Amino acid sequence: MTEIVLSLIGGLVLFLYAVLSLSETIKEWAGTRARDGIARLTKNIFSAIVVGIVATIILDSSSAVIILTVVLVNAAVLTFRQSIGIVMGANVGTTVSSQIIALDVSQYSPVFLLVGLVLLFVGAAKPGIYRTGKVLLFFGMLFFGLFTMERAVEPLRDSPRFLEWMDHLENPLLGAAIGAVVTVILQSSSATVGMVLTLAKESLITLPAGIAVMLGAELGTCADTLLATVRSSRQALKTGLFHLIFNLTTIVLGLAFFGFFVALVERVSGEAEIKTQIANAHVLFNILGVFLFVGFVPWFEKLLNKLVPEKEPATV
Repeated sequence: MTEIVLSLIGGLVLFLYAVLSLSETIKEWAGTRARDGIARLTKNIFSAIVVGIVATIILDSSSAVIILTVVLVNAAVLTFRQSIGIVMGANVGTTVSSQIIALDVSQYSPVFLLVGLVLLFVGAAKPGIYRTGKVLLFFGMLFFGLFTMERAVEPLRDSPRFLEWMDHLENPLLGAAIGAVVTVILQSSSATVGMVLTLAKESLITLPAGIAVMLGAELGTCADTLLATVRSSRQALKTGLFHLIFNLTTIVLGLAFFGFFVALVERVSGEAEIKTQIANAHVLFNILGVFLFVGFVPWFEKLLNKLVPEKEPATV
């Protein structure tokens, strides 16, 4: 058991470090031009959603995109209205990583590590090649961390106690609570969903349990974006609160119609493996959430403007 825990921790640390480093590297690569581009391309709610999706796919982190959005709103580069679409798009964009994880590309991670390392050495004096090498290296590290976790949990298939504990996660409320707590601790919903998919690959978790934990991860990811609003402007605070309201509302609805949603995922996924069904559930849940909310954006904007009004200018 000690060997399993240590290998699992090692793989998780590699995964989290790679996620954080990959996001920071690409943000540095994008620079000011990307920020200006985001401001220009978010003039309406639908284009803002697309920007949120694309930015999250590139950065591989919805939290990074939403925190960056909070920063841009605080700097008055974006308005609160523009940020709403980006937040919803980020929730959809983050599902791409779960689809990639479900494709079993982790076994090829050493290839990315090797190519990335070679480019770092070759392009030491060439910024473009050097940055590309860093991206590939961290990308390979991310999937090597997942590969390490997959190998670590294999022996748990023969542990009756562990399998019994995993069965309890089929309770939607318990599963969601575990997912939220784990995500708050790890500060990454991608890591939580990645661990769920890792367990699914080894047939250690059922579809209902995996979906329940995934729903909880959606709530847990709000913690770091809310932290980013501390000492920020009222506009930035409203962006963080909208993220919380969006995720909390969709999660409550997901839990309320849990049986129906599981059946819908099974129908859409057909005979696909559980890992693919959970990844599909992640995509379906967030897309349905955006469709549900997009028509009520003006109402939520008015509500938050009323709850968090702008400060009155000081009078002399």
